[in-house]
Parts: sequence; C-alpha cells; structure tokens
Amino acid sequence: MIRTLSLVAGICLTFSSLGSLNAETAIDISQLERVTQDLVLPPFLPDHEQTAVGAPKVVQVRMVIEEKLMEVGPNGATIHAMTFHGSVPGPIIVVHENDYVELTLVNPVSNTLLHNVDFHAATGALGGGELTQVAPGQEVTIRFKAIKPGVFVYHCAPGGAMIPWHVVSGMNGAIMVLPRDGLKGADGNPVKYDRAYYIGEQDYYLPTDEDGNYKKYPSPISGYVDMQEVMKTLTPTHVVFNGAVGALTGENALTAKVGESVLFIHAQANRDTRPHLIGGHGELVWRGGSFADRPATNLETWFVAGGSASAMMYTFKQPGLYVYLNHNLIEALLLGAAAQIKVEGEWNDDLMLQVSDPGPIQ
Repeated sequence: MIRTLSLVAGICLTFSSLGSLNAETAIDISQLERVTQDLVLPPFLPDHEQTAVGAPKVVQVRMVIEEKLMEVGPNGATIHAMTFHGSVPGPIIVVHENDYVELTLVNPVSNTLLHNVDFHAATGALGGGELTQVAPGQEVTIRFKAIKPGVFVYHCAPGGAMIPWHVVSGMNGAIMVLPRDGLKGADGNPVKYDRAYYIGEQDYYLPTDEDGNYKKYPSPISGYVDMQEVMKTLTPTHVVFNGAVGALTGENALTAKVGESVLFIHAQANRDTRPHLIGGHGELVWRGGSFADRPATNLETWFVAGGSASAMMYTFKQPGLYVYLNHNLIEALLLGAAAQIKVEGEWNDDLMLQVSDPGPIQ
C-alpha cells in the first residue's frame, strides 16, 4: 500500500511539474535576444547565418496549419492535404545549437481536425506533441531548446492510427540545427555552402475506384477509411519531392553555378529512401542528419531512414542538367521522386569529353 501511494505521488508530482520545468530553470530566458523567423516555402530556407553570432537566441516562429485540396499528380490525382503553413513538406526552420525555438502553432477555425507537432529535434513530451494539440479555432505556444545539432523531421502526431494518416497526407517538415561554429568537413575544418535546398520526399496512398480512377472526397475525414486500406498495403501510389509530381523539374528545377557548394537537405517522415545525384556525388554526407559527427565523403548514393532527414554537400564542377532522385528508380521515374538542377558555367573537357560522335559501328 505504501509503495502504491508513493508511486501515485510520484506520478502526480511529475505531471504537476510538467508546466514549470522548462529552460528558465537553467537560464534566464528574459535576458536572451528574441528574433522572429519568417518561414519560406520549400525548397528554400529562411535567411540565416551559417555560424552563430553572439549568445543563444529565442527564435520565434508562427506556423499556421492548413487543410487544403492539392493536385499531386496527373490523371486527377488529388488529396485533401494536411499541411504546415500551406506546403508539403512544411517549411524548414533554421536555428543554431542551444537556441530556443518558440513556436506558435495555429489551427484556424476553417480546418476540421485536431492537429499537433512532434519535433524530432526536441527533448521531452513526445517531441512537443503532448503540449501542442490544438482543435480548430485554437493556437498554442511552446518553447524547446535545440541541444542536438543536425537536421531533423517534424510531423503531426495526434494519436493512434491518425498519426500515419496525417503524415502521409503531407503533414511533416524539417528543422536544421546548425553547430554554433558552423559545419565541419571530414578533416574537421570549417565548410560553408553557397546555397541550400530543402527536399521533402512524400509518399501518398490514394484510393481508386473499380475502373482505376482516383476517388474524390468532400473532406479529409470522408476519405479516411479508404486511404487506410491503401496504406495497409505499404505500397504508395505516389512518391514525390516537395508535394507533387514535377514540383522540382522543368520550370521548377533548382539552379546552381559551377564552383558553388550546395547543401541539400533531404527529409522523409515515413519511408526509407536513398538519394543520388546523377552526374555528381555526395562529397560530404552527414549520415542520420547528425552535425555532431564527421561527414562521410564521396558517396554515390546515401541512405535516409524513414522518420529522419540527412544533409549532403556537393561542389558542382560541370554545367548542364543534373538529376537528383531517389535511386529506387521505380519510385523516381514511375512514381515521381525526382528533381532537376540546372547548372551554369564552362565545360571542363578534362573531366569529361565526347571523343567521337555517334556513328556506324566500325
């Protein structure tokens, strides 16, 4: 009996302390500089410094949840997407190690479902998921200290079978926590990027009718049961970059110049993937997304586990059209997991040269 009472008392103490045990017990938050980060749509990153300036800051972010009908592929492929800030993936947040992220999560009255956010970069309370559940018409603010440098996924996690449904309906994104002294190469020396791109790989599971046509639904919840059945097959109908087939190809292709070092951040909140740059290499790859570890070098293809993000840096050496894809080529070329990079500059014959034009076999 005494043991039972002690256990209950301990549980009560834990829950009563949850709201008061925060970063202010370790540091006076009121003395820190506050900055507001304006979110931008993927594949771009918000303005940021690659090395921290001064003491840790409180980085304030306001993120609005939007349930919206999105076209994700040809032949009438649409989904009632659940989005952070209107995009799939949600915008990337960029802070430095030991900064505080102060997020206000807004669920407008125009939405129909309960939502929250689980930050894989955060410590405690299910990544913030316990403290951020908001019904339509509500908002909530949390603050967490970014103590682990790297790139991490965030996603909605409202509970039970709703979690995978929200995630594969587009409700996921990424956060980058840079080391305060910046990124380091394999030799331990500082490295910098000239530009950075953020790619979110998304798997969709769209129901079809007996004729193979994609079904239409008046609201997100009306398609829930049908989508769950497709999800159980573990076979996506679409695997795309940045929300839709062709989102990063053609007129939407990424750009770079010969000599530029480009950082690619690749997030996949649900399924394993294997990025590859056709015509280039993963010169620096932070496996598992950890900036606390030295990067691997010169990889042809690298691995991103489902529920994680990774970072790769490459310095372009030749002009032309590059393809960045998931090297499950079925998923890349038949389901949509591919991007293009248009690179400007002068050709280097020493690296590659067509010695003779195509002609009859001699």
